[in-house]
Amino acid sequence: MDFELNSDQELIQKTFRDFVDKEVKPQADKIDERKEFPMELFRKVADLGFFGMRYPEDGGGSGTDAISYCLAVIELARGSLSLAAACTMQSLMATYFLYRFGGDELRKYFVQALKGEKIGGICMTEPDAGSDLNSMRTKANVFDDHFVLNGQKTWVTSAPVADFFTVFAKTDNHEQLSIFFVPTNLEGVVIGKSIDKLGVRGSVTSEVSFDDVKLPQNYLLGEIGEGTTCLREVLAEIRIMTAALSVGVATAAFEDAVEYAKTRVQFGRPIGKFQAIRLKCSDMAVQLETARHYLFYAASLIDRDLPRQKESMIAKLYASECANSICDTASRVFASYGYATEYPLQRYLRDARFTLIGGGTSEILSINIGKELGL
Repeated sequence: MDFELNSDQELIQKTFRDFVDKEVKPQADKIDERKEFPMELFRKVADLGFFGMRYPEDGGGSGTDAISYCLAVIELARGSLSLAAACTMQSLMATYFLYRFGGDELRKYFVQALKGEKIGGICMTEPDAGSDLNSMRTKANVFDDHFVLNGQKTWVTSAPVADFFTVFAKTDNHEQLSIFFVPTNLEGVVIGKSIDKLGVRGSVTSEVSFDDVKLPQNYLLGEIGEGTTCLREVLAEIRIMTAALSVGVATAAFEDAVEYAKTRVQFGRPIGKFQAIRLKCSDMAVQLETARHYLFYAASLIDRDLPRQKESMIAKLYASECANSICDTASRVFASYGYATEYPLQRYLRDARFTLIGGGTSEILSINIGKELGL
């Protein structure tokens, strides 16, 4: 297996790394403090072509491979997990079903979304339905030429700034989930209270409710009752993307900790010369490199069109747990300064918790990996 990046992948990595170092990192703390959607940077990410990386050229994208996409995600997350979370939502979950099933009328939304001119979100989680999607209560009643949508969603990323949603709901004639395109300017769409979060605070999140929202027939994405099946199509990629987010924030914490260990002097020498700190840094390096290499392996399965459900779950589970472990260890290297807002370590610590939830909790993934093993 070839572990070397090709020239195109190296260029993508460098392009996003330079952008992050120049544009994102200087603003990362302000994004977190203000708890506001980073619109200017979001549009600059669009200008880099990020939102179309995983879509083919004939659909308006650039058709880059999954490893290249992961390289870009890692760099964005290294700079600001808030920005990276908002951008990955736009580049994958919010637009995939629109691309996959949207007709000519809806195609304009997809094209505008790739350009960053329209912002999308996905509505799955409900107050009483998280990992258990079958518990969803949001329902679309079926009429001769339209649907009427009612229900409440929560934890909707980018909802306060969104122009459209992809909504999962049941219908009155089918127990399985269906998917609907819902512009936010329709009557009955209500953006509810914002959720004040521990981390990724620039990736704005809120509740959304639907009160007798009338939807034309062509706003059904796919067929009635095929929502769960369609979700499985992209679930592996969502999990691999979340693993890349994890590797990105872990990389930021690791790099900061190593640099601090080289420059912080105590007892007459840099603290990195002490065995206790060296051990912490080497442990972080082992975790990070292992998570990174398995992530690229899982992404390569997508590029080779090979089965990847189990591998994507392993990648996400391991990378997210490593990210939280690395951020914690890095804060110990910084000691008291790891607790101070003067340094970004406290932001990495808070942001990394997000990776344990998005793409499936560690507990759910462990259960499903067991099922993949035939247990």
